[in-house]
Amino acid sequence: MTHKKILIIGGVAAGATAAARARRLDEHAEITLLEKGEYVSFANCGLPYYVSRDIVNRSSLLLQTPEGFFSRYRVDVRLGHEAVSIDAQAKRVKARTAEGEVEFAYDKLILGQGGNPIAPALPGANLSHVFQLWTVPDVDRIHQFIDEQKPARAVVVGAGFVGLEMVEALIKRGVQVSLVELAPQVMVQLDPEFASMVREDLEESGVQMHLGSALAEISEHEVTLGNGEKVPADLVLLSIGVRPELALVKNAGLVLGASGALLVNDFLQTSDEHIFAAGDMIEVTHKVHGKKMRMPLAGPANRQGRIAATNALGGKLAYRGAIGTSVVKLFEHVAASTGLSEKAAREALLDVGIAYVFKDHHAGYYPGAKPLALKIVYDKKTSRLLGGQAYGQEGVEKRVDVLATALQGCMTLEDLTELDLAYAPPFSSANDPVNLAGFIGQNHISGFSPLVTPLEALQAYETGEALILDVRTVGEQSKAPLDGVLHIPSDEVRDRLEEIPRTRPIHIVSKDGFLGHLVSRTLQAEGFAHVYNLAGGFAALRHFGG
Repeated sequence: MTHKKILIIGGVAAGATAAARARRLDEHAEITLLEKGEYVSFANCGLPYYVSRDIVNRSSLLLQTPEGFFSRYRVDVRLGHEAVSIDAQAKRVKARTAEGEVEFAYDKLILGQGGNPIAPALPGANLSHVFQLWTVPDVDRIHQFIDEQKPARAVVVGAGFVGLEMVEALIKRGVQVSLVELAPQVMVQLDPEFASMVREDLEESGVQMHLGSALAEISEHEVTLGNGEKVPADLVLLSIGVRPELALVKNAGLVLGASGALLVNDFLQTSDEHIFAAGDMIEVTHKVHGKKMRMPLAGPANRQGRIAATNALGGKLAYRGAIGTSVVKLFEHVAASTGLSEKAAREALLDVGIAYVFKDHHAGYYPGAKPLALKIVYDKKTSRLLGGQAYGQEGVEKRVDVLATALQGCMTLEDLTELDLAYAPPFSSANDPVNLAGFIGQNHISGFSPLVTPLEALQAYETGEALILDVRTVGEQSKAPLDGVLHIPSDEVRDRLEEIPRTRPIHIVSKDGFLGHLVSRTLQAEGFAHVYNLAGGFAALRHFGG
């Protein structure tokens, strides 16, 4: 009997999952996995938490070994084997090892090489105190350096997931941290107001911020920014992005997509029918707007590995894309997002509506309630949910997971309002923040309580196109006054209607949008035209410079 030869290149998320799945599908297939590094199936997402010492045992990061893979799955894992060429016609792969080159035959080939961290060509980038974090040897070097050299000051370059996780990790190790980011905000996948929330809490944790700054040079005890500023640094961590690993596929003549990553069809099949691919090296369909893009996330990579193995062994499972759900822990806070940001939705030329909820993560009268900021993005024409973001100390990932599920089901605002979510005072409120966000969006679309976005309100404030009616309490207004506005506390509005001009559009500013909604209804009932509630109130506006 001739057994199928399944060859897999890359042994972390997608590749390791594909190998295990292939064995479950075919007990007699010959499965070989080539990994150029020293480890297979390690928890790369856990590396920063080993630096921080949240994960104490290094062995916890090593999910499998070659011996374990063979014992459990009868997969032949070859470490230190770097695939250097594919002969698609002969169905053979050449790999480079310490002992020389070796060839492997295949019936079906699965590529799961992922990506590589971008290494900037800067003076000093190769100094001994400069690191990247991508592999187990990387984390070993960083851990050893901190233990032996005891750096007092570090510079982290790049404010994405790994960069921010390493900011926290280094501070937990007693290192003072400066963060350098070329973009004007941290976490560019978030809308600016949520990035501003993250930045504020980073600064409160002692992080020195250098946003909108390029790195120009690294020297022994400092870095030089593009504007000439010197920042002390005994340790430098570069985390400025990841490129898909494409050298092998380019040499093999496989077709790349418009995003620059490897093109695959719905069955994760490349332009060669015998070669499949999964993980960070491929481009996928974004389920919300349908465009092809790179989405380097561990969850999708694992699911893609499973599907690629299924189809390599004769199955017909379609991969329908991803929505880009992500979450990151930052000291005592959590930031999470799913689907399209407001910025991405507008760039996709959608008719964008937004709604904010600033509310405690569970019933306020139950002890331990923590503030939660939630934003949803929706299509005003269809009422369809497009995305969402959340930030806070508790309950953040719960709400974003609900929104991710709603996006998967193509739900509308009406669906959000009807979601029957678990409620008890220690966990939520009778109307969960997700329900409330749906109500707010519904009220805007129907005209029951029209909204104005913070940016629209700021523009009107600066040009005088609208009257800004500040309905916050005297205490709230005195702590953060707005000049040149009409201030009438919400409970006094009914008795002071004569003070409010009827000839101009009115933008209502409340603490968080709730009392603005009530005042909006009062003014509409009293015959005022062109009344708009500021979405999110001052809680949102202040992150735009209001």
